Amino acid sequence: MTQPSLQAAFSNPVHQAQQCFRLIAQAFAEPGLVERIALVDSMEALDAASHASALTLLDSDTPIWISPELDSAALRRHLIFHCACPIVEQPEEAQFVFMGANDTAVLSRLDVGTDRDPEFSCTVFLQVPSLQSGTTTTWSGPGIQHSRDVQLPVSAELWQQRDAITAFPRGVDICFVAGQDMMGLPRSTRVGLQTKE
Repeated sequence: MTQPSLQAAFSNPVHQAQQCFRLIAQAFAEPGLVERIALVDSMEALDAASHASALTLLDSDTPIWISPELDSAALRRHLIFHCACPIVEQPEEAQFVFMGANDTAVLSRLDVGTDRDPEFSCTVFLQVPSLQSGTTTTWSGPGIQHSRDVQLPVSAELWQQRDAITAFPRGVDICFVAGQDMMGLPRSTRVGLQTKE
């Protein structure tokens, strides 16, 4: 039985990877603002912005974990072929994690780095239905002049999990992804939940 052909990746790998890296960096430089990454199609359950980020950031030295919500044999085959990245079975072992909005409990298991080596922490690509709906939160910190109201369709448990693992410089950086759109949440950003009157 023949295997299905692999889906194409970047048509111009060097140029598009550089462009994608700049967009990811910009998303983290201005937390809470949306960047559009329209460089490649989605791949199986992996949204287009997550797919482009994977093609840009992953290589043989970057172990990744894919949540069951997104995982498939075709996706694994595609990422291994194009990125040569090792796919681990435990999120604790991953440098990059790709997951859906129902997997927030995994945050407590991720590598948050150390005070001496915070750069060894995990980066999370968290796919959600939209970057403009849901509970309102107020973000503040580097890259935000005063504060910024952000609406994301995630549970309060996600923010609780993030608070529990964040002790700057330790913590994880999160990229919220919806289709071609991405929003960066670095560990240095403070997130406050707005309470109803």
